[in-house]
Amino acid sequence: MKAVMVQAFGGPETLAVVDLTDPKPAAGQVLITTEAIGVGGVDALIRSGALAAFGATPGRIPGQEVVGTVAEVGDGVDSAWVGQRVWGFTGVYGGYAEHALVAAETLVAVPATLSSIAAVTLGSSAMVAHFALRHAHFARGESVLVRGAAGGIGVMAVQLAARGGAGAVAVTTSSAERGDRLRELGATHVLDRAGQGADDAPAAYDVIIDIVAGPDLPSFFDRLEPNGRMVVVGAMAGMPPADFGKAMISGFQRSMSFATFSADTVSVPDRRAVTAELFAAASRGELEAVVHEELSLEQAVLAHQKMEAGEVFGRIVLVPSVG
Repeated sequence: MKAVMVQAFGGPETLAVVDLTDPKPAAGQVLITTEAIGVGGVDALIRSGALAAFGATPGRIPGQEVVGTVAEVGDGVDSAWVGQRVWGFTGVYGGYAEHALVAAETLVAVPATLSSIAAVTLGSSAMVAHFALRHAHFARGESVLVRGAAGGIGVMAVQLAARGGAGAVAVTTSSAERGDRLRELGATHVLDRAGQGADDAPAAYDVIIDIVAGPDLPSFFDRLEPNGRMVVVGAMAGMPPADFGKAMISGFQRSMSFATFSADTVSVPDRRAVTAELFAAASRGELEAVVHEELSLEQAVLAHQKMEAGEVFGRIVLVPSVG
């Protein structure tokens, strides 16, 4: 099979297409013939070496989620999965390939009315956005700011907040064009990356969902209402300053809360149930899968170049050409 491997830590050019023997599913696994492969920010962090301290190594196949048809099952897995079109979570590695191994416990059947491209685009992004809002104790009528709203998680957080009855859904983004597209998805106010630029926007928010982090994170504590909650679900701009908590202490009387969120803290059955619900909602036209571009597996370098250039709105999907 063809697969894309991280040959060495570095830029997009370190990705290379290689020929490998088709893998065999171990106990509890299935082998999926992939039809659509999600490209995410974590893949870029792994490739760059930013996650080396957490065990990332060169010589691995990136890619966390795939959609395709179950071709084979390992011991202990119901053979009824064979032939079904499913979404599956690879763990951390293994998705950028014509065939991928997935733990059977993560599988979610894809509705016939939902394309493979749409399913993988929604996939983990929609699920993470859902649980991030829950982690923030978001309630109908509250105001929400999504920081870094143009990426996969961001566009889903905007839609889910609007669908959940938010009183206002503000976004930070890099251009007026992106702002217009986010309005179409449910945003009510468009701000620049510093959180400024809309005179009619709320001065502060009940909930901030932050996919960016980085050096500017502390300034957004000033944008929280009393009892406001900030939840960080990504760090695409890097780590915040070591003393970022000082900004919270200086606003002690406002009883602000800060949290991180990882889907690793959600049980697999809960993740599956919510993903299935979100797929059903998309099938009914209640959620939009925002696809920036479909590229071939051989264009993985280009996909990462586009991510690094900040060109991507929504998600890029890799499509293998399996014979």
